[in-house]
Amino acid sequence: MGIINSSRKKSPWVMHYACTSCNGCDIEVLACLTPVFDAERFGIVNVGNPKHADVLLVTGSVNKKNARVLKNLYNQMPEPKAVVAIGACACTGGIFRDCYNVLGGVDKVIPVDVYVPGCCARPEAIIDGIVMALGKMDEKAKNMKKVSG
Repeated sequence: MGIINSSRKKSPWVMHYACTSCNGCDIEVLACLTPVFDAERFGIVNVGNPKHADVLLVTGSVNKKNARVLKNLYNQMPEPKAVVAIGACACTGGIFRDCYNVLGGVDKVIPVDVYVPGCCARPEAIIDGIVMALGKMDEKAKNMKKVSG
């Protein structure tokens, strides 16, 4: 288990899920992967399968239709895992929070480890949020080790 946890610190695999939003934060998440910001220099790899992901990046507010999908994605991820809420909509519901079908931010449905505020969030802040999430995952892994043995 020690080798796997140390590998996660060096190369976190992230999965991005876009709830309902204007897609500004989605564009900034993709900008993190371009050569300008080069998130891969930190070993960050974008994957499309939650069963392979260490960190879940969520943009946009949660509504009644996508809450179940978001919960399913979260439940499919292996432990230890971390969730990063990116942008004002994911953190609080943003400008859509008063809409009839919006439940609010991501934390209304799944536990959030790191909040990256902004409308839209800057790529530098997103990368910093992922690095902070790795620290949270390290704490979770240590707690799991204490409980199990």
